[in-house]
Amino acid sequence: MNKLNVNRKGMVALLLASSLTTSDVMMSCKSVKQNTNKTQRGAAIGVGAGAVAGGVIGRKSGNTVLGAIIGATVGGAAGAVIGRRMDKQAEELKRDLPGATVERVGEGIKITFGSDILFDVNKSDLKEATKRQLAEFAQTLEKYPDTDVLIEGHADASGPDDYNLKLSKERADAVASYLKSVGVKGARLDEKGYGESQPVADNSTEAGRSKNRRVDIAVFANDKMKRDAKDGKIE
Repeated sequence: MNKLNVNRKGMVALLLASSLTTSDVMMSCKSVKQNTNKTQRGAAIGVGAGAVAGGVIGRKSGNTVLGAIIGATVGGAAGAVIGRRMDKQAEELKRDLPGATVERVGEGIKITFGSDILFDVNKSDLKEATKRQLAEFAQTLEKYPDTDVLIEGHADASGPDDYNLKLSKERADAVASYLKSVGVKGARLDEKGYGESQPVADNSTEAGRSKNRRVDIAVFANDKMKRDAKDGKIE
């Protein structure tokens, strides 16, 4: 590989990092400080400069959803095409998911549900009101089939680590199972539980613990969308 190509990849990685929202950067810095004694897990990410940036950001920030989105980035004209599709999808999701926070990040979408919206305390059974929102989410995913979805469960620091890890995984599984039950293909979904290891707020306060009890979802281009965008098959 010549020096020009290396420099281009480095520039792409820097541009990707600079595309993060302010809240993502602030949360990432906070997570680094709070996770010094926790084991961090990397996201399953793609190849190329986007994968390098995604892997670094995911490891350093403790935010594997963010790492997955950045890792799926292709950049250039193809990335712009994917971005336009994600813009449209994000607007629909903001309308359909009033209880969630929907953000456009890089070439993907980051969705955060507070677990208090999805579940009762210490439970992994979805609330009926939440099922209606997830059904709307599933319909939007079906309109944009060439995306993959990462679902992550998170807990606050109350209770034993092993219990929090188990509950967070059960909650991520519950969301994935429901999406599959209303028509989303299982091959598109990947679910993980991280317990209390990826806080986004201070666990010493109730407000902080409430923010840490959440389900994060990443929506990003699959290999087919990337190929089609590069080949000019989609606009």
